[in-house]
Amino acid sequence: GAPVVHEDHGVGRYQGLKTLTVSGIETEFLCIEYANQDKLYVPVSSLHLINRYAGANEENAPLHRLGSDHWQRTRKKAQQKIHDIAVELLDIQARREATQGFAHQVTLDEYQQFASEFPFEETPDQETSIESVIEDMQSQQPMDRIVCGDVGFGKTEVCMRAAFVAAISGSQVAVLVPTTLLAQQHFHNFRDRFANWPIRIACLTRFSVKKSLADTLAQIQAGKIDIVIGTHKLLSDTIKYRNLGLVIIDEEHRFGVRHKEKLKALRASVDLLTMTATPIPRTLNMSLSGMRDLSIIATPPMQRHAIKTFVSRWNPDTIIEGCQRELKRGGQIYFVHNEIKSIEKTAHELQQLLPEARTGIVHGRMKEKELESVMLDFYHHRCNLLVCTTIIESGIDVPTANTIFINRADKLGLAQLHQIRGRVGRSHHRAYAYLIVPPEAAMTADARKRLLAIESLEDLGVGFTLATHDLEIRGAGEILGEEQSGQITEIGFTLYSELLERAVTSLKSDLPIDFEQPIMRASEVDFHAPALIPETYIPDIHRRLIEYKRIASAKNDDELREIQMELIDRFGLLPEPLKHLFRVTQIKLQTLALGVDKIDVGEQNGKIVFNRSPNIDPMKIIELIQSDPQQYRFDGKQTLRIAFHNVELESRLNQVEDLVARLAAE
Repeated sequence: GAPVVHEDHGVGRYQGLKTLTVSGIETEFLCIEYANQDKLYVPVSSLHLINRYAGANEENAPLHRLGSDHWQRTRKKAQQKIHDIAVELLDIQARREATQGFAHQVTLDEYQQFASEFPFEETPDQETSIESVIEDMQSQQPMDRIVCGDVGFGKTEVCMRAAFVAAISGSQVAVLVPTTLLAQQHFHNFRDRFANWPIRIACLTRFSVKKSLADTLAQIQAGKIDIVIGTHKLLSDTIKYRNLGLVIIDEEHRFGVRHKEKLKALRASVDLLTMTATPIPRTLNMSLSGMRDLSIIATPPMQRHAIKTFVSRWNPDTIIEGCQRELKRGGQIYFVHNEIKSIEKTAHELQQLLPEARTGIVHGRMKEKELESVMLDFYHHRCNLLVCTTIIESGIDVPTANTIFINRADKLGLAQLHQIRGRVGRSHHRAYAYLIVPPEAAMTADARKRLLAIESLEDLGVGFTLATHDLEIRGAGEILGEEQSGQITEIGFTLYSELLERAVTSLKSDLPIDFEQPIMRASEVDFHAPALIPETYIPDIHRRLIEYKRIASAKNDDELREIQMELIDRFGLLPEPLKHLFRVTQIKLQTLALGVDKIDVGEQNGKIVFNRSPNIDPMKIIELIQSDPQQYRFDGKQTLRIAFHNVELESRLNQVEDLVARLAAE
């Protein structure tokens, strides 16, 4: 059983759907088993209280005991921590909104001339992303946008257009990249792209000579350099900008937490543009919850093919076959071996398997000149088999290299695997990626999941989908800073996100947060009639469970109607019990804002039980009872009793819907 979280009872294991007959009425329940072997049966209408647990390794999910107060304490502690995070998030957001950022001015003629120099045709997604970025830059509020586009889908052009707008408006641009190699490549690309414009560009990396470094820093401080490209050196305190207006971050997942803390301070005052192929879970979570803007480039350039991906054990025959196929068509090969101490030995083995190959070796501990020399040899075809570490992960663009082997792929993260795989397939040739792994028993469960995800998603433009898989596999990480969030492990990512959203909403509307109260408490509605999806309508239990969850989690009538239309389209006309389920869910949605705990309706009479602080004008209930004392009477402090004259279910449903509408009316 996969671990699931019930909002009131904590983490247990899902044991399947069970159909039970209660008071002669057939109902379907979801069964959850807890740590003390106790079972909880949850009616399908309450599935909005249940989420899949995504946090720690599924095998090590922290199961709770039914009836103990451990879960309540855990949830309360998590909520208080989440409240602090929400306050900090809103503080950043408020500072950004209150700060008068620099509204960049776009001179249309100049911009159109620069755009026309782009040697390719923009894809529709690329155009949309460029428009969004420029619109954000023209606004008074500081921009914080993520552009998520797969490797080779044209993100660099988006950031060049943004850099152009900022530089022409008179502000400085810092382009932050994760590796020295990529900084050099970006520097050459920017220089070529801006060749016809009076825009000064500099590059700062660990290879920068001391004398020229001091000179460059002085020019940045004096405002004589418009665009500076570099590694995390750009975030050091030694660099003083004259008027920094835009920071572009390439591949955010490669920067450590301390660098992100530094960026967090910047976020309130300058325009921030993040480029990524697979956003890290934390970034993705923040953009999905609306805290940062997101643009997705999903359209591949013309004539691009998906990369054929294979996962296999080390096999000399497979390596020889894959390499010879590439060499025979005049192409080149990457062989990623991410261990410096044994890289020479691996290169020697490969040279013996493929005597005709011209082999080069590249890793991060090489001297600058040596590294540059091997990379140039590879770029100019003097070497056709490059044995390297993950140093080639970012930005090395060699269109003729279309086969890649990744040794011990199980040791690499999902975003990293996707990024490295994207080094091939950058032209119209079909590309191949071989992920070499040890026997299954030697891999962790998470590694197996990562490999399954990357092998199954080999289509173009799947970076975003892979990032959502990554989010599920390893949780979101603490959203803001250096503390890793034990709370996410304890309560699961989905519930964590819901609690965070609730805290942000409450703080925005100046409402106090009651940590004892559940997130979304829909009322219990029972008409003593079957309200379920019959097995004959959707036989697959997994599909049925998904539809139950969608119906129970619908936020309004429009969402419910969409689900109804989709079910009719896929499975045919709705059977009566499913129609009842939709009607009951509709009534629940109507009562959400009223403070109703329970609606229980039998053939002759029924009752509506209000909670302790209902959101209803008491005069309405008094008027209701006065208008028809035979039909309505108040029983105790919280219960309204109703008599029914018609035993037909349809008539009772209509009567309760009218009554709820009257109570809810302004």
